[in-house]
Amino acid sequence: MVVEMRPGVGPVLPEPLETPTDLQRLQHPVDVNATLGYVFKAITLTRHRLEGKVPLIGFSGAPWTLMGYMIEGGGTKTMSKAKAWLYQYPEASKELLQLLTDVTVDYLVGQVQAGAQLLQLFESNADFLGPALFYQFALPAIAEINQRVKDKCKQLKLEIVPMTIFAKGAHYALEELSKCGYDVVSLDWTLDPEQSRQRVGPNITLQGNLDPCALYAPNVSLEREVKEMVKKFGKKRYIANLGHGIYPDMDPESVRIFIDTIHSF
Repeated sequence: MVVEMRPGVGPVLPEPLETPTDLQRLQHPVDVNATLGYVFKAITLTRHRLEGKVPLIGFSGAPWTLMGYMIEGGGTKTMSKAKAWLYQYPEASKELLQLLTDVTVDYLVGQVQAGAQLLQLFESNADFLGPALFYQFALPAIAEINQRVKDKCKQLKLEIVPMTIFAKGAHYALEELSKCGYDVVSLDWTLDPEQSRQRVGPNITLQGNLDPCALYAPNVSLEREVKEMVKKFGKKRYIANLGHGIYPDMDPESVRIFIDTIHSF
């Protein structure tokens, strides 16, 4: 499918999927080395330029989130067209999700081959789904990707890199996500760190979860927010991060304060 990155808008797919017959338009299987080889080259180049100073993180969107873009044609406030597919065409939805799962596995393994040292799967649109739809459609693909990526890396004698799952808004599924085999569960800013730790147990690394908008706060307030966050998470099995992506208008100086405050611990 054609994807355009439009300034100020984000990804736009001008010819979205409308009915299950449109699945016939999709090319599969996909040779990720032919179609996404430029990503792998960029990863290798970046890994060399970093010279071991920091680890390089690879990532992909998760199948339900990708499916949403393919049907909606871009970002949306309701995801109603994509959710309509789940209700009206459940089998076709599963077929599409499986196609996306297969490609995502190859894409992530390709990133490890190219030099990625940790992988993160972003189910950014999980917050549009209630528990029933999430467990039926999104979670099986999430679990399958982790298992197959690690199995394939083992077969290819590649390093088994840690994997992180971030399912924004899927607060109800924290326990299930922690049992999918991922090494790290990333939390959005709506979750309480102490309660989340109790829910996932001691053997999963947690990541997160400062409200990105806290970066708009005055420096003193920002430092206080960050210190409170780290105190709640503790220092064991924890990766400090925001609870979602950074916004384009944020001051990089605020990011420096965020990082320096964490390092001060």
